[in-house]
Amino acid sequence: MKTLLSFLKLSFLPQSTDLALLVLRMATGVMMFWLHGLGKLLDFATKSADFPDPLGLGSGPSLAMAILAEGVGSILIILGLFTRGAALLGVVTMLVAGLIVTKGEELPLLYLFSYITLFCAGAGRFALDPHVK
Repeated sequence: MKTLLSFLKLSFLPQSTDLALLVLRMATGVMMFWLHGLGKLLDFATKSADFPDPLGLGSGPSLAMAILAEGVGSILIILGLFTRGAALLGVVTMLVAGLIVTKGEELPLLYLFSYITLFCAGAGRFALDPHVK
């Protein structure tokens, strides 16, 4: 019975919060950059005319802010550099995307909680942040 409980708890696997944060950073950063940020960056001229403007700043500035969070912020998160600041950009962007633009669509909200986790926990040990070790 103890063996079964041990197996069900997966206690035979090593635990590493730092490794888990690395996996979360890589997954969130790569998917956000590749699937969202890069397309906006490469097609800025076309997208800036009709990009959603939920805050009333204009389509161009709204697109630029999305690129900052989804492009530059994602690269910083992947590297583990200024992770909390980059995650905060992601939190704000996904709040706007998830609650205002898509009105509760699942994907932005999933990204939102990944960014909240990274904002709270930081990059972990496997990062380029000089203060993290």
